[in-house]
Amino acid sequence: MSRSRSLSRSRSLAAFALITATALGLTACGSGDPGGTEAANAAPAAGQKGTIPTTDVVSAVRKDEAAAALLPADVRASGTLTIATSVGTPPGATYLPDGKTVVGQDVDFADAVAKVLGLKLKREVAAFEVILPALDSGKYDLGTGNFGVTDARRKTIDFVTYINDGQGFAVRKDSRLTSVTDLTQLCGLNVASAAGTTFEATLEQNKAKCKEAGKKPYAVQSYSDTGALWISLQQGRSDVVMSTINGLRYAVGQQEGLRFLNEYHRLDVGFAFKKGTPLAPAFQAAVNRLKKDGTYDRILTKWGTTGSGIEQSQISPPEHK
Repeated sequence: MSRSRSLSRSRSLAAFALITATALGLTACGSGDPGGTEAANAAPAAGQKGTIPTTDVVSAVRKDEAAAALLPADVRASGTLTIATSVGTPPGATYLPDGKTVVGQDVDFADAVAKVLGLKLKREVAAFEVILPALDSGKYDLGTGNFGVTDARRKTIDFVTYINDGQGFAVRKDSRLTSVTDLTQLCGLNVASAAGTTFEATLEQNKAKCKEAGKKPYAVQSYSDTGALWISLQQGRSDVVMSTINGLRYAVGQQEGLRFLNEYHRLDVGFAFKKGTPLAPAFQAAVNRLKKDGTYDRILTKWGTTGSGIEQSQISPPEHK
């Protein structure tokens, strides 16, 4: 490789590291960000690399008395809930360039639901992997982090769904992989994923399939820093990334030399609560209210995720098989 080409590549990687530290966020999101319409989800919603949409789609939302009446009396009286938000990559949740303001699809949905219910949210940024355990302890009333609804999680957590999402893969453009429909296609490769996510769990749970097929197992490389994950792929230390579908499409749209491979497994995504929460019916009614008044579609359009829409909100539905 020539010195000029090496310098160019180094600068490209350095620039992307800066992007991932700001526009793409600082930590890994959870279960999945899918799409249905590839063209709609392949590029940033604002239509320009490195930009984050800031259109206000929430302030016009009005309180719905019928939905608010479903809240427990003590919550109606206090008017406040504490929400834990995992900040990761767009479109789920990320920081604006000021490094303080949290925005994203998860944020807009939570804020819109709060307005429907006449509540104020006290938002605290928390690491993805600590939010679900903290809900059980009562530290937070609810959490967002693009949490996928799985049968394992439903044993200890209640969910109120607001989008449909999934798991997917991305590779370098020179990769020989054309799709991954069976995890044995990853045998012998280095697979990068975010720590504490359903991607990491899925990969670890299925590693034995390679040995059963008489192949070399794949290596799971877990990252708590999103920038490090993508740089590992760019530099060839990882062969493939498994992550959220919408997040993958966004990230690939920000970087040269990478391509979205395919969707692998769909998951519903929801607000997370302590098991047995009395808040679920009100939140379900609020999401469905947003569907009726058009706010729901405006949020999806803003973040370029119209393929993630659901027909109606559900409380802890079974995992998609």
